Amino acid sequence: MSHIQVGYDPVKGVLDPYNRCHRAADTSSSSSSTSTEQDEEDHLQYNQSKSIPTLFVDLPLGATEDRVLGSIDFSSTLKNGGKPIFSPGLLASANRGILYIDEVNLLSAHLVDVILDAAAMGVNTVQREGMMKVHPAKFMLIGTMNPEEGELRPQLLDRFGLMVDVAAPTDVEERCEVVRQRMQYERHPIEFGAAWADAEKDLTEQIKAAQERLPNVILNDELLLLISKICTEFKVGSLRADLTMYKAACALAAYRGRLEVVPEDVKDVTEWVLAHRRRRQPFESPMDGPSMDDLLDELMNSLPENSNNQSEGDHDEPNQQNGEDNKSMTEGSSNNNGKDDATTEDETSPDDNGQSSQQNEQNTNNDDGNGSNNDDQMQTFTASKPSQIKQLRLNQKQSGQTGSGRRNSTSNSQQKTRYIRSAPTDKAVDLALDATLRAAASNGLSDDGQPIIHPENYRKKVYNSTTDTLILFVVDASGSMSARKRMETVKGAVISLLMDAYQQRDKVGVIAFRGTKAEVLLEPTRSVELAEKQLQRLPTGGRTPLAHALSLTSDMIHRLQRHEPDQALLLIVLSDGKANVALPTTDSNSTDVDVGDAWKQTEQMAAQLGQLDVPTLLLDTDSGHVRVGRGKELSHLLRADYLLLEDMTADGLVHTIRHSAG
Repeated sequence: MSHIQVGYDPVKGVLDPYNRCHRAADTSSSSSSTSTEQDEEDHLQYNQSKSIPTLFVDLPLGATEDRVLGSIDFSSTLKNGGKPIFSPGLLASANRGILYIDEVNLLSAHLVDVILDAAAMGVNTVQREGMMKVHPAKFMLIGTMNPEEGELRPQLLDRFGLMVDVAAPTDVEERCEVVRQRMQYERHPIEFGAAWADAEKDLTEQIKAAQERLPNVILNDELLLLISKICTEFKVGSLRADLTMYKAACALAAYRGRLEVVPEDVKDVTEWVLAHRRRRQPFESPMDGPSMDDLLDELMNSLPENSNNQSEGDHDEPNQQNGEDNKSMTEGSSNNNGKDDATTEDETSPDDNGQSSQQNEQNTNNDDGNGSNNDDQMQTFTASKPSQIKQLRLNQKQSGQTGSGRRNSTSNSQQKTRYIRSAPTDKAVDLALDATLRAAASNGLSDDGQPIIHPENYRKKVYNSTTDTLILFVVDASGSMSARKRMETVKGAVISLLMDAYQQRDKVGVIAFRGTKAEVLLEPTRSVELAEKQLQRLPTGGRTPLAHALSLTSDMIHRLQRHEPDQALLLIVLSDGKANVALPTTDSNSTDVDVGDAWKQTEQMAAQLGQLDVPTLLLDTDSGHVRVGRGKELSHLLRADYLLLEDMTADGLVHTIRHSAG
């Protein structure tokens, strides 16, 4: 285990709480530009050095902002006559050590901001309760996460230089050996540790030798060019990837006992550097490893040609072509789908004043209305590759019970969850006692020994309170969706929405309609993966019973509101609005429904559904040069937000769904 030298006060027998070296050993450990006279005095009292193991600080997900940043030491401040005394937080404890975060992707946003600031600046600045404190906070950040549980913010994700996948071994004998050694450790932990002591000692010595060798390791310009090519080919936006790959290759060469980096070192660290920068989605298969290896081999093979030949034109062209081919392989099926769609679009594009497109649309409608024969002709389309979509938010706080969902905050103040921080307030209601006392500590004590608290010292509790959301998908699977392979795009969009629902801890339900009726494909469930499987198997074809789908949706919402009146709901309808099937007789007995007129019934069902005051988003799947425009009419009747399906895919944007007016 590695050690660090930390300042030590022999009089009090305590270590420097900021893990700084004592002044004689490191005169630069406290910057004069950010240190106060009190800081200098505090630092000088640790005039001896003591060796301690490298600090390993665990930052729990439930930590408050005060615990992470540090705050006023209430007891010491009172004893000091009200003069503020700072109590260091976890960032101070992690200085010159390791900061470890388990399930880092679940960390609260306010703590992420704090860590980002400290990681970028190397110092932590605290300004609160009339006190300012700046202290060093240089740490190595290590985190674990399950990518399926949600993504990290891009800023924090890029702070992690390397990533490795941890998976159970697939070899049977290896798995048995892992279990065997684990059981030995649980039964005889001391003996187990002793058995591995020599191996750990050898590894420690190897690492120490590599650390001494590292400053002398050389990476030549040809390999630097290779690093930049790799990052460019894999479309990595941040230069931090290039820097990390450079440093990691040097470190690996030093570990392997060499003073010069070779191409194999660069290739080996590439997977660690780029793994988290080439994102995988929850329902996607693992990254295509062979394609990545092929492209790396291609780039490495081109290196000698580029470095040994002055005339690069004749040699580079084949390599660039091959690189483009492999680049297309790494981008997956999305480009292929896009190319197919473009080809199909070109084949059906209008040559004479839109006649081809109109004829295609007319043929589709005629097929849909051709009777039961076409209702039996079903196709199953594979979803296009999911893309990044707009994040959906509701513009009003929900009144439901607090839960594990992340999408929407709750307006129910009686439902308290985790206390995450404090904020100033002028009302003595639900006060954060700890924060209030710290704010009042500088006032000192009254004559009878009680703390003096003024109204400006009041601090209220701020809670992290969210509610579960049920997203109900209503998906058009009629024959019109097969035109121009529309259903592939629709399925891809829904799977993207399901990914978002999974990461936001939402419940989902799916209603599909095609042929002569609508059906509940999946009752409300938390198994988003099951919804994805049902959607992939959903056939397409037949006519468009939109009125029945809206009627079935209305019935389900009524049922949900009876059993779970506080359940937050979000309705997402994906359709082109081209209804051509009337309601079954049992559903059209009401005198308010026009019997036999499919669109009139659809209008009436949509208006009734709009009266339920459920936030709704209509994604119009109509495409092509000529659009009927039924989707827009339908959104007005539903009192829904309206988006074209292609407008749903927008990187880094949030779409806020307005609450339908009652």
